Amino acid sequence: MAESFDVVVLGGGPGGYVAAIRAAQLGLKTALVEREHLGGICLNWGCIPTKALLRSAEVLEQARQGREFGVVVEGVRPDLAAMVRRSRQVARRLNRGVGHLMKKNGITVVEGHGRLDGAGVVRVRRADGGEAVLKAAHVILATGARARELPGLEADGERVWTYRHALVAEHIPESLLVVGSGAIGMEFASFFATLGSRVTVVEVMERVLPAEDGEVSAFVRKAFERRGIRIRTETTVRALAPVEDGVEALLVGPEGERRERFARVILAVGIVGNVEDIGLETVQVQVEKGHIVTDGFGRTDTPGVWAIGDVAGPPWLAHKASHEGIICVEAIAGLDPHPLDPRRIPACTYTHPQVASVGWSEDEARARGHEVRVGRFPLVANGKALAVGDTEGFVKTVFDARTGELLGAHMVGHEVTEMIQGFTVAMGLETTEVELMETVFPHPTISEAMHEAVLDAFGRVIHF
Repeated sequence: MAESFDVVVLGGGPGGYVAAIRAAQLGLKTALVEREHLGGICLNWGCIPTKALLRSAEVLEQARQGREFGVVVEGVRPDLAAMVRRSRQVARRLNRGVGHLMKKNGITVVEGHGRLDGAGVVRVRRADGGEAVLKAAHVILATGARARELPGLEADGERVWTYRHALVAEHIPESLLVVGSGAIGMEFASFFATLGSRVTVVEVMERVLPAEDGEVSAFVRKAFERRGIRIRTETTVRALAPVEDGVEALLVGPEGERRERFARVILAVGIVGNVEDIGLETVQVQVEKGHIVTDGFGRTDTPGVWAIGDVAGPPWLAHKASHEGIICVEAIAGLDPHPLDPRRIPACTYTHPQVASVGWSEDEARARGHEVRVGRFPLVANGKALAVGDTEGFVKTVFDARTGELLGAHMVGHEVTEMIQGFTVAMGLETTEVELMETVFPHPTISEAMHEAVLDAFGRVIHF
């Protein structure tokens, strides 16, 4: 017998479980289907465990620098097994927390693989071999995405890793090739370099972190190279072959073709949506470039079938998925939510130094026809950064010169991922340069650099 609901959510990641909670808050009878772990890739194998590992690397680096701060620390060395163990513990704790939230909100959780059987019907192949049939006026597809693999560059989990393999590495590779310089690739490059690996990053585009502002990308490249990380841009990996001591990579770039050997390889060449085996052939849904096509509210071409999160396309960020889930459910409930505005979604990369941004880069703003005013403030001129001992980085703001609208903000440096939300709120409130300049920032904080970057855009910078 089929069980009936108002909403069935397929996928328990940060988009799916948040959508389910919001639906329950609005009085909708809700079920959530998850085949593996509540919290999805982000919580279990992505955002959270990687940040736990990166925190371990940060503590290691701080211990090495202890003498600078009057703290004598002897015999500092990384314990990768302990780092991985702590990372997995953090993920498990949050996974249990999501389970508690499901119970607290009265959401029915069905464990197993679900797929559409036409609009309004989800068939679930349970983990125990049985089947459940769920009916609902609205089905939200939140099946997420997986690591992209390229022909000839397949991961084997031993010599060639995806992010998932890298998260549970059993040893520190002597040498490491990271293919791709987006957030995932750069974070793992930063992590293993701190642990002592000789790291090479290969990027097909002309610069690392290609989605970020050009000045930020250039700064991060120099920062990585100062740490001994080799960067090879405009370079492709044509093939990987196992050898006795690791992997031989065929690299093709501006210098021509060459072969290099590495102990391990991490593939970070993007992700592809999980659109297979979820019953899309039973409904009218468009799929483009491996992702489901939706409007700004998550609607597909079939009434009652919605899609959110990574399966619905970029930006592939957990907070974007969660926000989409809320917008989608509020549209289902007949409320009047604002459609998703991708320009106002902040992006964060947790390398050393950290990177954070929101809105358009300077080049994007100019390309869209804006006359811009640009402000910059280096962290070396910030008192708190000097006190902390981490002055690497800067804050950059991009304004429309005519209206004073904040078009974008870009940061690199210590804990900037905790600061970008200030500019995100400002953009959401359509704050002008005058209001930002009149805002009082606390002293001493690194956030004062945000204020100074605004002032600099209009010729009023104080401390530089």
